[in-house]
Amino acid sequence: GPSGWAQDATGVTRTSVRRVALTRRRSLRKQLRARGQPWHLWRDTSPEDSLSTPILWQMEYFGQISIGTPPQNFTVVFDTGSSNLWVPSVYCVSKACAKHSRFHPTQSSTYKVIGTPFSIQYGTGSMTGIIGSDQVAVEGLIVSNQQFAESISEPGKAFLDADFDGILGLAYPSLAVDGVTPVFDNMMAQNLVELPIFSVYMSSYARGICSGMLLFGGFDTSRFTGTLNWVPVTQQGYWQIQLDNIQLGGTVTFCANGCQAIVDTGTSLIAGPTKDIKEARVGSGGEKTLGSLEGTPPSLDVMPDLTFTINGLPYTLSAQAYTLESGDGITFCISGFQGNDVPPPTGPLWILGDVFIRQFYSVFDRGNNLVGLAPAVP
Repeated sequence: GPSGWAQDATGVTRTSVRRVALTRRRSLRKQLRARGQPWHLWRDTSPEDSLSTPILWQMEYFGQISIGTPPQNFTVVFDTGSSNLWVPSVYCVSKACAKHSRFHPTQSSTYKVIGTPFSIQYGTGSMTGIIGSDQVAVEGLIVSNQQFAESISEPGKAFLDADFDGILGLAYPSLAVDGVTPVFDNMMAQNLVELPIFSVYMSSYARGICSGMLLFGGFDTSRFTGTLNWVPVTQQGYWQIQLDNIQLGGTVTFCANGCQAIVDTGTSLIAGPTKDIKEARVGSGGEKTLGSLEGTPPSLDVMPDLTFTINGLPYTLSAQAYTLESGDGITFCISGFQGNDVPPPTGPLWILGDVFIRQFYSVFDRGNNLVGLAPAVP
């Protein structure tokens, strides 16, 4: 509708741009910590691939979609670090499914059985199900014949307290389990978007509210300052780009000869090789271990800036940006860094998660295989 109009790259106002409101709710990490659960969940790209990248739901940004005729509504994480859509099935008997919206295939007149087994492995267990096909609606965009996974089993407590029902992957088709065509690829193929672009805005945490906006088909010039800087995608799986270097307090500390990074909306923090992250925490005043960083506002003031040099340009995060508030005040803070070792040949990889995206409006251009970055409006 009109509320979804935005300017595209040519400066022309398009009516086929759709905005999806993203909401952030209470921290799943805090809930898992209170239950004594590990708070990081690992996502495998495919059953035969050993690569894992973290999906860290410290701050969960998610939005609404519907599946079927008549529409059945679901809350999903829009994840640029994976490529499949899955939601819980009514046939799922796991406790996690019972607490979430579940898809009823028999109640949809447009549903088709595909029947292929589906599995994604997690550190705390696995999610298994079957593939079905139906129409998927995202803010008025109706995607026909979209294959998705219906979760039959979600063992363990990993998803029990999650505020979302499922995940909608926005990475490249090569990451898709079972060779399923991703939602955005079908949007492009079915001419639902004017441009083969989507963009993500995540607001900073303020007055107890954290929100954002996902646009399919263009970008919103009111959400960033200056011009978008376009960075080539180096590997079409994740949204992977080249980093020139990483500086702490103006000194090149990591990635001196260049390294690879992915822009991942499904990861809350900044993740990198464990040895570098340990160094980053020491260098930024954090503990020498991978534990919490405790500090008060005065200590944040003296902590160094963290700068990612990308395509020759600096992208700087202040200590306030890379330190997350925990609890009711800012007397206890959590470092925005997470150690994650992605093995070669895919890794090592740095992961620029929500901590980075909150500061830099991100445009994902499938037509030209580019990522556009610009300082986000607070």
